[in-house]
Amino acid sequence: MDGQAQQRASDLLYGHWMGGTRLDALPAGLRPQSRAEGYAVQALLEERSAAPLFGWKIAATSAAGQAHINVDGPLAGRILQERLIAAGGCCPFGNNHMKVAELEFAFRFGRTLAPGPVREVAEVLDAVASLHLAIEIPDSRYEVFERAGAPQLIADNACAHYFVVGPAVAADWRGLDLAAHRVTGFVGDGPAQPGIGSNVLGDPRLAVTWLANELSQLGIALAAGQTVSTGTCVVPMAIAPGDEVRGDFGVLGTISVRMGD
Repeated sequence: MDGQAQQRASDLLYGHWMGGTRLDALPAGLRPQSRAEGYAVQALLEERSAAPLFGWKIAATSAAGQAHINVDGPLAGRILQERLIAAGGCCPFGNNHMKVAELEFAFRFGRTLAPGPVREVAEVLDAVASLHLAIEIPDSRYEVFERAGAPQLIADNACAHYFVVGPAVAADWRGLDLAAHRVTGFVGDGPAQPGIGSNVLGDPRLAVTWLANELSQLGIALAAGQTVSTGTCVVPMAIAPGDEVRGDFGVLGTISVRMGD
């Protein structure tokens, strides 16, 4: 894909995102054929935001999630400042196609990780300033996103839509085994929906390390102040307009959001 095709693909996807509409697939001449081409289309999103990039999300961090959308590994996407919802606030439901909520660990970085050699978990965590609880409300601009494939899903910002990110966790999270940490989700008065940190690439700390290395391979720095939401600890929870979504992270605290119309 040349730069003109990348821009046209980005324009098409962004138009559907803002309009709450969907397409079957990108036209053949605008369709990325590799992960790298998908990321090149995705990168053009940053030019549309008046604010610095809030951070990054990771999609498909479980084997079940990867099987559901027919990819063989995780996908990175950008979180735009305009897509943040305050914890306890109201998130527009609109014409959401995926209709699910996800409970996630999010890491805010206090030091920039520039592109370079493969980084290990300890080095990445050393650059983290704080841990936050998060809720992702994903969506796709493809009618049948399960068949779009990794390059098109990456171009579509890895199904990013809205994010709820709470304040920094006060508890000593570094002393916890986040892989074994239990998380419970609730939608309205429905039953408890159990989850665990190991659903996120085996450990949320492994997931955030994967993201740092994925960006490094693309020549992108993970900047100080940016936040990485690492993927869902629970099976994505079905939601509808008016629902209250709550996440109980035990000693780490709770987070909630209400779905609007």
